[in-house]
Amino acid sequence: MISQLRGVVALVDGSRVVIDIHGVGLSVSVPERTASVLRAGEDTLLHTSMIVREDDMSLTGFALAEERDLFDQLRSVGGVGPKSALGVLQHYTAEEIASAIASEDDATFRQVSGIGPKTAKLIVLTLHGKLTAPPVGAGKGAVDTSVSGADQAAIVQALVGLGWSERVAKKGVSDMLESLGEGETPSVSDLVRRALQLLGPQTSREGNR
Repeated sequence: MISQLRGVVALVDGSRVVIDIHGVGLSVSVPERTASVLRAGEDTLLHTSMIVREDDMSLTGFALAEERDLFDQLRSVGGVGPKSALGVLQHYTAEEIASAIASEDDATFRQVSGIGPKTAKLIVLTLHGKLTAPPVGAGKGAVDTSVSGADQAAIVQALVGLGWSERVAKKGVSDMLESLGEGETPSVSDLVRRALQLLGPQTSREGNR
């Protein structure tokens, strides 16, 4: 199974990207927020889920391993296929999904195209108390605040694409968020720039993988 891809972005076409790995181009479906920070010609790392069917094989990729794991958990629910699971992650961050399941709020999932009342209820019943993937940004150093989980994931992905490991990128984003002044609402590109300033040119990228 292919669980991770590191290569050069050859094409970004909506929610589909092509990653060139030593001359082999692999097509990957990604959430729109992930696609929005990918640029042709740049290196990137995607955490992927490989879906094998009798007549097809496909890859779905995410900026963070937590999102990939949550995608797989959603697919384990009866009636939820890859398209619907990706649709949930298109609409909501991992934190929002975990919160909806914890509070048994099936109405959240009914907002996603292709998911009806019965399937929405089944998502909550099946995954309640069983989520193994922590919400993105959870744990030591998480701050959250005015910057959405989706934007935080996009910033981490941008840093990973620039060469930092996911662990170092997450720490850089956490430190950057803690440095924000109250009420500040910078753009994602400005937040990436600030995170880069905190990481500093002296950071050893390979040594922190």
